[in-house]
Amino acid sequence: MPAERIIRVAYSPDADDAFMFWAIAEGRIDTRGFRFVRERADTEALNRAAEAAGAPDVSAVSIHQYAYLADRYLLLPHGGSVGVGYGPVVVAKRPLPREELSGLRIGVPGPRTTAYLVLRLLVPNFTAVTVPVAPFARAFAALQNDEVDAALLIHEGRLLYERQGLHRALELGEAWKALTSLPLPLGGNVIARWLGPSVIVEVSAVLRESIRYALAHRDEVLSALLAAETREGVPRERALFDRYLAMYANQDTLDYGQEGRRAIQDVLDRGSDAGIIPHRVLVEFAP
Repeated sequence: MPAERIIRVAYSPDADDAFMFWAIAEGRIDTRGFRFVRERADTEALNRAAEAAGAPDVSAVSIHQYAYLADRYLLLPHGGSVGVGYGPVVVAKRPLPREELSGLRIGVPGPRTTAYLVLRLLVPNFTAVTVPVAPFARAFAALQNDEVDAALLIHEGRLLYERQGLHRALELGEAWKALTSLPLPLGGNVIARWLGPSVIVEVSAVLRESIRYALAHRDEVLSALLAAETREGVPRERALFDRYLAMYANQDTLDYGQEGRRAIQDVLDRGSDAGIIPHRVLVEFAP
């Protein structure tokens, strides 16, 4: 009997990522002879790790970051977090019109996040201050301490700002749809070209089945994620998790579809045209 092949996968602790990989982690599906070794890190750390020596075979990354990985990775056609008229939000301590964001210090979760790229396209003239995405309270503290004038919130943090008495200045997904008529692809899963075509096909099929299982057993997975939640500042509230998963772990996660694929190429093209991404990139999808 051949030895099982190890596949290193890396993803964030956020509920949508955990949802996608839950069936693999819990042994609920056939992994076709592969053993998946899991690593967890925040979004910007994942982005950087995918460029480094010893990078994982499969990783969740920002769509923006794919522009810097295309020579080494393919983008999987599933596993995406897509906002359809919604997405990350820019918030402030006071009501702040979008046009007043220019020139302000805005806390961002990292320069390779898609949220940063889109904000830079929508509001070209602001000063970016990197504020780590974890814990979520760090962004709120940066605002309260006047380290920044506004903060760009991603992941579950974008659902929690109202509890802090903060005001929304800009909804990126809403503004992006008005500008492009397209959804906003924020994150995706990449798979290493070095695995070779046959392994890529097999691993992709396992990962798709993991997402399909989670969607078919959503209540079970939601309950398990809620019970296992340990992140600082994330309320253990079923309604919050349910809302977040409805936004970012849904049928678009099972497959981007043609519109989703077009949206990915569009956001990267716009980033290149604006000089934020220093080169053009053609998005290549795994089977």
